[in-house]
Amino acid sequence: MKLLFVGDVVGSPGRDMLKEYLPKIKEKYRPHITVVNGENSAGGRGITEKIYREFLEWGAQAVTLGNHAWDNRDIFEFIDSAKYLVRPANFPAGTPGEGLKFLKWNTFEIAIINLQARTFMPPLDCPFVKAEELVAEARKRTPIIFIDFHGEATSEKQAMGWFLDGKVSAVVGTHTHVQTADNRILPNGTAYLSDVGMTGPYDGILGMEREAVIHRFLTSLPVRFEVPKEGRTVLSAVLIDIDEKTGQSKKIERILINDDHPFYT
Repeated sequence: MKLLFVGDVVGSPGRDMLKEYLPKIKEKYRPHITVVNGENSAGGRGITEKIYREFLEWGAQAVTLGNHAWDNRDIFEFIDSAKYLVRPANFPAGTPGEGLKFLKWNTFEIAIINLQARTFMPPLDCPFVKAEELVAEARKRTPIIFIDFHGEATSEKQAMGWFLDGKVSAVVGTHTHVQTADNRILPNGTAYLSDVGMTGPYDGILGMEREAVIHRFLTSLPVRFEVPKEGRTVLSAVLIDIDEKTGQSKKIERILINDDHPFYT
């Protein structure tokens, strides 16, 4: 089976890019499952029910989140009823939503797990302990397990990849918004990529207006970051080929669409 994962959708430019290119990508690569990270999709901060439903309408089967999951208060009104919305599983007990979801494909199931790292990030429960717990739970039903590991430090992401090598189908990082070039299949069959990258403004800084970000670095003063509404855009994704019987990955391919990397059918 083929799994397509689209990186952090940022604001309306990211949503527009996803709406335009997701059908084209799916037509070209024919993925069986599509997952989208939507934690920055509402103005760069959080997600709304309307946006979540749009992602499903456009072709996603699941939507993952991250540290900005709660930035838009609308989420508290719908997360418990959103069957395909996956928030970081290592938030403390009692947090709304779920960090593990199962999707159907033909006669097979695939487990989608979302975890948040701790290095340079808000303190949460240990993602490694939670990963062990959820992977053991998931493997009772399926060997096909995809993990969106939302984190800042490449070292922590690599550690998670090696920690789960052979136990899950893929560990793909999100959060830093810059696509890395270290896609590989680890020795025991787990596909790995430190960061899939973002979908949104191409000429901003991590999806935000660059002038404000530069001003922050020059002055160290508080600045409100905004998503630029106009300008060039980028879409970042990854395609993973998985043996549906063993859960081991056979290939992992990066996808990058922008003015410097045009999309060809």
